[in-house]
Amino acid sequence: MPASTSSTTPERVDDDGNVHWKRNLVVCLCGSFTTIVAMTMLVPFLPIFVQELGVHDRDGVLAWSGAAYSATFLTAALTAPLWGTLGDRYGRKSMLIRASFGMAIAMSCIGLVQNVWQLLGMRLLVGLLGGYSSGSTILVAAQTPRDRSAWALGTLSAGVLAGNIAGPLIGGFAPELVGVRTTFLLAGALIFVAFLATTFLLKEDRKPLQGSQSRKDRLWSRLDNPGQVGLLLGTASLLMFATMSVEPTITLFVEQLAGTARHASMGAGIVMSLGALGSIVSAPRLGRLADRVGHGRVIIGCLLVAGVCLLAQAAAPNVPALAVLRLLMGAALGGLLPAITAAIRHRAPSDVVGRLLGWSVSAQYVGQVSGPLIGAAVGARFGLRSVFVATGAILLAVGVVNLFSAQRNPL
Repeated sequence: MPASTSSTTPERVDDDGNVHWKRNLVVCLCGSFTTIVAMTMLVPFLPIFVQELGVHDRDGVLAWSGAAYSATFLTAALTAPLWGTLGDRYGRKSMLIRASFGMAIAMSCIGLVQNVWQLLGMRLLVGLLGGYSSGSTILVAAQTPRDRSAWALGTLSAGVLAGNIAGPLIGGFAPELVGVRTTFLLAGALIFVAFLATTFLLKEDRKPLQGSQSRKDRLWSRLDNPGQVGLLLGTASLLMFATMSVEPTITLFVEQLAGTARHASMGAGIVMSLGALGSIVSAPRLGRLADRVGHGRVIIGCLLVAGVCLLAQAAAPNVPALAVLRLLMGAALGGLLPAITAAIRHRAPSDVVGRLLGWSVSAQYVGQVSGPLIGAAVGARFGLRSVFVATGAILLAVGVVNLFSAQRNPL
């Protein structure tokens, strides 16, 4: 496949980066890390909090915990294109200020709820008002020089992944130290720090767009290759679907490989953390590679490697082998979303890039929500190893489709 760069692919980009892009990247990186930490702190103690709110039977606790956790992703998926559009029109910094302030208030209020219905409502509100990390992705993609965009997005992705690791770890002991409700207040305070940093440190030179410049009916008609962009959006969604499908099965699979339930949850935590660690290490490096050799090559290569790693996990003979394969798969996955986002950004005029990347965020949330549900159903019906086989086959198929597409229209 021929190499492609921003100089060989027709692009309709009006600017070549904000002069403050490095400082903005640091602010967005720190802000995304702190907001993700605050958002994921509740994962270990959410079932305990549901019990405190009056639900005591096991099935009820599981159902309400799942609903409360997923609710944020649902409203975030529905509103991401709206916030992207408003960011195009009124400025992307304003969207980050809105998100951080709204999330700080909503997360603090969760500590005051009195029943599970209020908990569900506040979690829906968090997703409705939030979106700091996705907003940061849009701002960084729009303001970073084109020849550095994949590296910058990979660096930002590493911060998000680090937050996803640190959050549950902190949430594992924070309630024992200060109590469950106080933990939510601390989470709100942590997000408020991100709000202050965003307000006073982030610089946006780009002038807000007005009127007809960002009309909704002009989005797809203004893209040079809408079919290719559609394929990238589908790739992002299926990527999240495939990778999240195996999440509900990891603990049970570790138990199956070890032959005992003893320490299965700890082993699963280590295995999943290794996957995230691989992505943290590889994301900036693969982003830099994508800037140099072309986004398409990195996207296709990472899809194929991740697919092979998933198939190999289905045949893993023991837990250490599974852990090594998860580390390798995480390293491959680390370069995918940054390269996909950079490729989409390079194919959109600057006045609609926020809206288009908002659709990309929604596509990822669709995969993130549906993946665990379908993965759990497949595992229950056909066995745990079948989940790895199916998801590996999906990534390989998506990689092949992108390969054929790239022969006609290089990324």
